[in-house]
Amino acid sequence: MGIVAVSSASLIIRLAQSAGAPSLVIAAYRLGLASLLLAPVALWRQGTELRAFGPRQWLLVLTSGLFLGLHFAAWISSLAYTSVASSVVLVSASPLFVAVLSVTLLRERPSRPMWAGLILALAGAVVVALGDACGAAGCPSWQSFWQGPAFAGDLLALLGALAFAIYLIVGRALRASVSLTSYIFTTYGSAAVLLGLVLWLVRLPVGGYSGPAYLWLALLALVPQLVGHSAFNWALKYLPATLISVALLGEPAGSIVLAAVLLHEVPGLVGLAGCVLILAGIVLATRQPKLENS
Repeated sequence: MGIVAVSSASLIIRLAQSAGAPSLVIAAYRLGLASLLLAPVALWRQGTELRAFGPRQWLLVLTSGLFLGLHFAAWISSLAYTSVASSVVLVSASPLFVAVLSVTLLRERPSRPMWAGLILALAGAVVVALGDACGAAGCPSWQSFWQGPAFAGDLLALLGALAFAIYLIVGRALRASVSLTSYIFTTYGSAAVLLGLVLWLVRLPVGGYSGPAYLWLALLALVPQLVGHSAFNWALKYLPATLISVALLGEPAGSIVLAAVLLHEVPGLVGLAGCVLILAGIVLATRQPKLENS
């Protein structure tokens, strides 16, 4: 259910962008509307639990919200520069970042399949970037390639993957002792406040957009956020963060199909080959046993 819901996100974001909503505004509305809808339930049913939060829990909540906000700001911005296929596949590289962070934070030694998968996924990322940059007229110069909008969009999607990996790791630690409603309300809310501050700093207006833009923003908060992300956050209490991030590999397939059917955005053969390499690398890297203790 979560995968089906989040697969619609890139399509709705593209429609909101075409209706005139800036990427940062879309990210802020997605989390802000979701938080407002959760507020009555959270404050009524989980008020006692929220008041009992200690310093450690609030620190984890704020950290989780920080990286969730960064994830959406980076990934939603990437969709304005690169294709849906490239963006959703690159942002789905979070399992690799979870594995690498486990080496740093948990002092775990990667297995050979993990290293092989990492190399395969990195090669796929390069192929995706080349596929975005090259057209029927050929490939641009290296200088034009590095400075091109598609390459910038690909980098933003990778930054979104890294931020999402940290968000999952922190959420896994917090969900062990916090109810789902309390967790998603405080995390979505803190991320929304952070993005609201960013909008104020860069002086982007929070109102004055078209009716269709508000419709897409509302749908984004309801379906991919409240249904999709909340389903994954519920599962974090029972499943490892890496397994959750691997399950998200279903999102690129759904997003690419929706983009091809509704946006007529069909990836080229080079880009599609890169997407396959990335997904194969992630699956290889996260196969059990994925880590060996040092």
